[in-house]
Amino acid sequence: MRKFALALLALVLCTTGCKAQVKEYKLKVVKEYPHRTDAYTQGLFFHEGVLYETTGQWGESSIRKVDLTTGEPTEIKKLSSKYFGEGSAILDGEMYVLTWTNKVAFRYNPETLTYKSTVSYPREGWGLTTDGKQLIASDGSSNLWFLDKNLKVLRKQPVTMNGRPLRNLNELEWIDGKIWANIYTTDSIVIINPSNGKVEGLIDCTGLLPEKLRTRDTDVLNGIAIDAKGHIYLTGKNWPRLYQIELVK
Repeated sequence: MRKFALALLALVLCTTGCKAQVKEYKLKVVKEYPHRTDAYTQGLFFHEGVLYETTGQWGESSIRKVDLTTGEPTEIKKLSSKYFGEGSAILDGEMYVLTWTNKVAFRYNPETLTYKSTVSYPREGWGLTTDGKQLIASDGSSNLWFLDKNLKVLRKQPVTMNGRPLRNLNELEWIDGKIWANIYTTDSIVIINPSNGKVEGLIDCTGLLPEKLRTRDTDVLNGIAIDAKGHIYLTGKNWPRLYQIELVK
């Protein structure tokens, strides 16, 4: 499945007679940290120096504050077994957590992880980030949804790579005025211009997690975060490592 998705991505990147408009990058690992292999990573971000992570799977979904150096949760709140947790972000002092197919999202106090309210959400929840003024969500399609703090749609932005729709947008992070997005089932991250939805960069993350560290429970690349110093971190679902990385053209 992963190889098929990569092949489709390559087709979009370099179609016959089309001059590629997308900058291509590889990764340099700066540091590596432990990551809990029971964390099916759906959302990952820093807020006021704290690493937050939301995890998925029926009966195992959770919201966590994580110690970067040890990979261990310092606080953890489990979701009810009827919810499959997805992406998360903090806007205006409230933490938002999407659910996959439950058609709701939750608000929490980010300091205490105390539940505050439930909000109706009329589509699948995948990734979530913020530019500090609005929330930005993905739903596995080729669209990004710009939302107000009540999760009402401000605008829908189609995403394209070299003029073709790019599907399977997943976990998101706002970095230097652009949106970074995992492409589900692939080892690729794209850098999206939020004003027009065009993919401006493609990051090849192949081999980030070595084969020797993979088990049958290891799942796909998913999880992008940037700290206050501008350091960028990547991980994956049930990965044993979280990596601080730099881009290399």
